[in-house]
Amino acid sequence: QIQLVESGGGLVQAGGSRRLSCAASDHTFSNYAMGWFRQAPGKEREFVGYISWAAGRNTAYADSVKGRFTISRDNTKNTAYLQMNNLKPEDTAVYYCAAETSGLGSRNHVDYTYWGQGTQVTISS
Repeated sequence: QIQLVESGGGLVQAGGSRRLSCAASDHTFSNYAMGWFRQAPGKEREFVGYISWAAGRNTAYADSVKGRFTISRDNTKNTAYLQMNNLKPEDTAVYYCAAETSGLGSRNHVDYTYWGQGTQVTISS
């Protein structure tokens, strides 16, 4: 069972950038697609993006973050990243990474088996 730990959250000014990391517990990391989701207070969990397994040739993003956020992975470090640029107050949320076992990725959170504990990102206006 893979374990995931997010880091990199914090307080950022609007227009700024932040990179979140998601560290996996073992080398099977490369077998999983990695997704990022977020949840703001009082709202449902929202898809942010995913990257497919191994070389990560396929990515997908929510329309709300497309062109501002980029997902990448470094299988040598068992880590996935979410680079967030031009941040907006509406990006404020707890951000979660998750692992999906087919390796293809999905926009639906129910397709993900393993989840991190989340990291808070707050954007000040």
